[in-house]
Amino acid sequence: MKIAEIHIYDHELPVKNGPFVMAKALVHSLNTTIVKLVSDNGLVGWGETCPVGPTYAPSHGAGARAALCEIAPGLLGASGLTPLSVRRVMDERLNGHRYAKAAVDIAIYDLLGKHTGMRVADLLGGAVTESVPSYYSSGVGSPEEIARIAADKMAEGFLRMQVKVGGRPVEMDIEVIHRVWETVGKGMRLAVDANRGWTARDAILVSQACRDIPFVIEQPCNTIEEMVAVRPQLNHPVYADESGVDINTVLRLIEQRVVDGFGMKVTRIGGLHAMATFRDICEARSLPHTCDDAWGGDIIAAACTHIGATIKPNLLEGVWLAQPFIEGHYDSENGIRIVDGHIPLPLGPGLGIRPDESLFAQPIASYG
Repeated sequence: MKIAEIHIYDHELPVKNGPFVMAKALVHSLNTTIVKLVSDNGLVGWGETCPVGPTYAPSHGAGARAALCEIAPGLLGASGLTPLSVRRVMDERLNGHRYAKAAVDIAIYDLLGKHTGMRVADLLGGAVTESVPSYYSSGVGSPEEIARIAADKMAEGFLRMQVKVGGRPVEMDIEVIHRVWETVGKGMRLAVDANRGWTARDAILVSQACRDIPFVIEQPCNTIEEMVAVRPQLNHPVYADESGVDINTVLRLIEQRVVDGFGMKVTRIGGLHAMATFRDICEARSLPHTCDDAWGGDIIAAACTHIGATIKPNLLEGVWLAQPFIEGHYDSENGIRIVDGHIPLPLGPGLGIRPDESLFAQPIASYG
């Protein structure tokens, strides 16, 4: 089996009831990039990458598409398709740009699944559950608003709530945390995510002011050096999110004992192949982690769900999907949905979804 055609699409995903507010970003709409691979035997594999934008991380939609246009010609005619061999070809064509390469990686897994009749979860080592726990993430908001959302989501069956903070006086963040805890108590696990929006001082103040409330602090500060400095002064476990940019950095964070877990994005680390390596490292060190993507539609959602289904249950903090914030699905019948706080693992070979191509405009680039 060889890659005969590559098509790259630019697609807009408006945010419902937007904007979604983060410490360093206002998300009104998502610019997602979709990759379609066609093999010489007529099978089709789909991939997707949807960076939030350049203020959240050093990645954006236009950059993804430019990177894919550099990579694509070198993939045409490639045979012996495996995620590892394709990754090596991509690395020879272009340095870095893992978030763009992830779209091809996901499409390769979808293609291989259809070729072998296997689900992507089984290609990744085997599902340990058919119902993958999700979690809900609030935007930055008032104490009353976030407490109300937490109560609603607990009633819907979510087992974990990520409370967004940062980008405002830290006293407001402290009040939000207390109000949410008073509302849900031990009914949900809590993560407090500053998205790099706190100073070292802010992180210490929050942890001291909320020392009796159990939660994890996710990416409190902008740099690894800041997290190293504040770590001994915090009363709560620390997870890395934006700092976990690649496997080497993950190993550094673990070896330096900077973190107690991770919020990991599938496309940021390079796709499903790299995510499976990350999963195995975390299992070897008994480190809990999420399995997310920044945003995106059904293709990314399916990829996150498949890898999430393979993670040891006591280490999986949940799979975050953008689905509650986005109108509609690429696949109206098999689109990825959250039911009672959990995501049913898609059925059928590959990713288990069949995007409706009529939803997308003409490709911005085609090869083959």
